[in-house]
Amino acid sequence: MARYTGPVCRLCRREGMKLYLKGERCFGPKCPITQRNPARNFPPGMHGQKRTRRPSEHGLQWREKQKVRRHYGLMERQFSKTFKEAARQEGVTGDNLLRLLEMRLDNVVYRLGFADSRRQARQLVRHGHFTVNGRKTDVPSYQTRPGDVIAVREQSRRKEYFLTAAEMLKTRQAPQWLTLNPNELSGTVVNAPSRDQIEIPPINEQLIVEFYSR
Repeated sequence: MARYTGPVCRLCRREGMKLYLKGERCFGPKCPITQRNPARNFPPGMHGQKRTRRPSEHGLQWREKQKVRRHYGLMERQFSKTFKEAARQEGVTGDNLLRLLEMRLDNVVYRLGFADSRRQARQLVRHGHFTVNGRKTDVPSYQTRPGDVIAVREQSRRKEYFLTAAEMLKTRQAPQWLTLNPNELSGTVVNAPSRDQIEIPPINEQLIVEFYSR
């Protein structure tokens, strides 16, 4: 299955909530979820208005999984692999899953403010603009660890995009589990985020655990 390249606002409409897939646009008045009349806020497609029947228990679990998968921009196989890794770890599987997703390199780049969206962050990482502990890393799924330093490569800092980003980063507030150094165009993973430190749309991760535990 190829990566979805269509309009991302369509995904938000399908889930009936903001997934914050389009950067600053999601926080402004141009967001389609905000603009739409509540009476017309139904899923996209010709059958969107007809989807009124109550979903099954399995359907609710599947929808919850889709929300998180789309929020972080993962393919089904990637998401399933991440869940299996979370299930092998000690602790609460749902919390482990969200923590692994948060500590992906593309998400850390996004959380630090180097990109407006995870999709853009993934592209910047793939193009080799970042280093982890001084080594070029172009794998978006790379799992960062506490103490890792993520920085813009020296060769990339002269590009117009990062010159503009450097000014905007001065007013950026990084999450509690990260520290940002706008002058050096770098950030550090202080610790693995706890569940209450993860900013994510309202979801019930336990339903995802139940979905994969069938």
